[in-house]
Amino acid sequence: MPLERVSQGFRDISMTFQNNPLNSDLIALKNETAIARSIRNIVFTLPGEKFFNPNFGSRVTRSLFENIDEITASNIRDEIATSIVNYEPRVELKNVEVIPNYDNNSFDVIITYSIVGINVPSQQLQFILQPTR
Repeated sequence: MPLERVSQGFRDISMTFQNNPLNSDLIALKNETAIARSIRNIVFTLPGEKFFNPNFGSRVTRSLFENIDEITASNIRDEIATSIVNYEPRVELKNVEVIPNYDNNSFDVIITYSIVGINVPSQQLQFILQPTR
């Protein structure tokens, strides 16, 4: 029987670096919000942008200037799934869905995952990937 990890909760600091008006400390993100922000950071960070960990991140931005089709969507889906599995041990990835949006020249992304160690229902994170210059 496998061991189940139990955690007291997860906390990360907000990337806005704003102060909490009550105690002048940095604003903290907790549990579901912290992990959702972490997954977004993994997807939107290019390899080489994080000091001392040059492989961290994903290469989805390379595919955003390709043709909007199912093949490109499949490449993006694989890259997102690989990056999350490699760099976010606090989640168990359930599904990554990448849907081409031909009208807006973008991809709609839906990531479904469960958080390891705390008793919450499966989470879903949605965002849009589009090329920017």
